[in-house]
Amino acid sequence: MAKKVMIDPITRIEGHLSIRLEIDANRVTDAYSAGEMFRGFEIILCGRDPLDAQQITQRICGVCPVSHGTASVLAQDMAYGVTIPKNGRLARNLILGANYIQSHIIHFYQLSALDFVDIEAITQYQGSDPLLCDMKAWVQSQTSANVVYPAAPFLPRYAGRYLEDPQANVLAVKNYLQALEMRALAHQMAAIFGGKIPHVPTLVPGGVTERVTVRQIIEYQSKLRKLQTFINQCYLPDVVAVASAFPEYFQIGKGCGHFLVYGVFPNSDGSQSTFFPSGVLTNTDLQSFDHRKVTEDIRYSLFSSASGLTPSDGETVPAPGKSGAYSWVKAPRYGGLPMEVGPLARMLVAYRKGDPPQVKEEIDRLLSRLGQEPDALVSTMGRHAARAVECKIVADQCEQWVGELVPDQPTFQDFEIPESAGGYGLTEAPRGALGHWITIENRKIARYQCVVPTSWNCSPRDDRDVPGPMEQALVGTPIQDENNPIEATRVVRSFDPCLACAVH
Repeated sequence: MAKKVMIDPITRIEGHLSIRLEIDANRVTDAYSAGEMFRGFEIILCGRDPLDAQQITQRICGVCPVSHGTASVLAQDMAYGVTIPKNGRLARNLILGANYIQSHIIHFYQLSALDFVDIEAITQYQGSDPLLCDMKAWVQSQTSANVVYPAAPFLPRYAGRYLEDPQANVLAVKNYLQALEMRALAHQMAAIFGGKIPHVPTLVPGGVTERVTVRQIIEYQSKLRKLQTFINQCYLPDVVAVASAFPEYFQIGKGCGHFLVYGVFPNSDGSQSTFFPSGVLTNTDLQSFDHRKVTEDIRYSLFSSASGLTPSDGETVPAPGKSGAYSWVKAPRYGGLPMEVGPLARMLVAYRKGDPPQVKEEIDRLLSRLGQEPDALVSTMGRHAARAVECKIVADQCEQWVGELVPDQPTFQDFEIPESAGGYGLTEAPRGALGHWITIENRKIARYQCVVPTSWNCSPRDDRDVPGPMEQALVGTPIQDENNPIEATRVVRSFDPCLACAVH
């Protein structure tokens, strides 16, 4: 008989997520993913000036606010019929690119690495590095018999197998600490053209409000080079070390097998072409993306709005007492199918398309070091590998974009808000496909809908009882100790859930 195990809350993610597992013979046989709160941003926006949208929606999330701001201004660009100038497009790409870099770095080191790295191994450190000596003293003090409540985020933790190589552990701990500085550096880089971060004020329909100067270009380049060094010399090698020590996770957490990408980082002014291309992979069949196939089911979601609506007709009607529902997350579907979104989806679609070519080059290089085939990417460890590769590619591409800026040229195209209009903005947050849909009547927002990455990945079952991508990924996961289900949390965190976004 299957045993029910609750992991509530899942820690080291953004927001409030509960996972219910059914475990039989030390293996997950079923899983349920539940978002545990309601926020109602779409309701808050109704009746407001459309120009409030890109500022209010950025408050959905402190980790990926730039993505929400980008989706919002893209929806308004469409509604107002405005084409942004080259400097405005490049500045948007550079702000979003910086946000990608910080998000990927913090996900691996601060959110996921502690699933694999043995923090207590630092107590065996015999070197003289001041940073590591301080960390050693701190961990020793926290693990002493006199400490009743060890300090987060390191302790307490699940029992289980961690990295066994002492040198790899010590290096990962040092890089964990350095990653905090790198994240701050990426934030500073985003603020050069964004004004501040999080919650960028310069993102507006028509472009950005910040003008480009030679000093800004040089400052961005200087910070970017430091980040590129960290990515190449620390982040990628640490992912290789973890993946080499836990090769079984290339076979765990495969999920639904369907992948969706909207595309991100526009290539040229007024063009639909993007640096990371759009596309849909269903059972290895590559298809073109069609926005009309996106719908949301709510049978098991705590909403009473109609089910199966497209986002342009979407409704947000909370129903906290709804019978049979178990999550505040809706169930987005593409052509009726669940879709995994995120870095893995972007890398798989780009790999299949051969565009941009550096995706195939970097993935093949990494897989060769790990002795894995491309199919192994569809897994828990594959998500970490894809995210690291993407981080490097985005950083390298930012170097090209910043070099294309022309000082003192326009970054903004003026516009007028029409009496009535509609539009949608499709982009890619670090965590995956993000869409905003806006309807304007009497120059006010009449309807606003967001379909966010974690809604795709952490969705509950849909109207046909098909589990969401993460629910499917958990099924089959081996659990050595039902009281310490670290294996399941490794699968969950590989998706980098953001429930603050998903329970919009």
